[in-house]
Order: sequence, then C-alpha cells, then structure tokens
Amino acid sequence: MRTRDSSTKAPSYGARGDGSEGEIAYSIVDSALGRLLVAGTRRGICFAAMGESDRRLVAELRADYPRASIRKAGPNRRRGDSSVGKWARAIANYVAGRSAMPAPPMDVRGTSFQFSVWEQLRAIPAGQTRSYAEIARLIGRPRAVRAVGTANGANPVSIVIPCHRAIRASGHLGGYRWGLKRKRLLLEMEAAGASPVPD
Repeated sequence: MRTRDSSTKAPSYGARGDGSEGEIAYSIVDSALGRLLVAGTRRGICFAAMGESDRRLVAELRADYPRASIRKAGPNRRRGDSSVGKWARAIANYVAGRSAMPAPPMDVRGTSFQFSVWEQLRAIPAGQTRSYAEIARLIGRPRAVRAVGTANGANPVSIVIPCHRAIRASGHLGGYRWGLKRKRLLLEMEAAGASPVPD
C-alpha cells in the first residue's frame, strides 16, 4: 500500500499491526482540544487521536493495532522516539493556531480506495470543507458517497489527514471519530486562523 508522502513504500506492518518492523512508540501531549496521542514506527506516524483520558487514548491505539508491540516513547530509549514526540508537539502547535499544518512522514495502511479519499482530504485547503459527494466525484466514484464516508471514518491519523474537513452536502458536520465538538472547533480555528477554545 502507498501513502501520499511515499507512493512506492508499503506500510511496515500488516493488518492490525501484524509483523511490524520493530515497535510502535507513542507520545501524549496537551493540546487545545484535549490530550493528543501520536504514535509511529521508525518509518513515520501511523496513528494520531484526541481525547480526555490518556488511558483511553492508549486503549484506542491498542485496539487499532492489537498485534503490534506498543510502548511509550522515551527520549533516551530509541532513536525514533524523539521524532514521535516532535510530531506530537508540531500537531499540537497547529491545533493551537501557532504553526502551519505539519507534514510528518506517515506509515499508514489502507486500501487503494481509502488512500484516494485521504489524498483528497489532504488537498482541501485549511478553512475550507468538501462534502462527501464532492469527494466522491473528485475520485471518479460519484455514486460511492457512503463509501467515502466510511473511508473518512477509517482515517487513523487525525488532523494531518484532515477528515474533519469532510461534511454532508446539507452543511451538517456529519460524524467524527474524535467527537463533533472537536470537529467544529478545528474547522472554526482553520477558518479564523485562531486557536480553538472549548465552550
């Protein structure tokens, strides 16, 4: 499978994290939208999620990669650990409105259809949205609106693959794995160029 950043490389792991090269390390930092967990292999990030509880974020990571060896990153443990922490801080800075969208190397797994949807999501400029139907048309599958929504929901890397920019044709926000409140605040931040501040 490919990623937009590396179109010829397969991910370093199989389904559900099976056979990953080495380990998946994660780092958790504070962000304007709660706690932010970023995880990666030595090739790049494979998971990013937001929540209120570190324990639940780690449980979500383990549920997505149950066959992988997962551990907390430590700056003095492995060479790649500092990169995971660096990307977590970069994403948090973006969410706070202090920097441009980061472009970390990614090591994600998906079908060709999912990657086509994720690439369209990454092409949406900050501050703008596209409907699921528009995305379906852009990938040449105008009848696959529901499948686009499913691929959008399967995105393992919040914010960097900006699935929050996909909405319903009616203008309704639709769903969001990390909560509709966070989706709304991300869109408001991107539209205004300011830090999202929860109610």
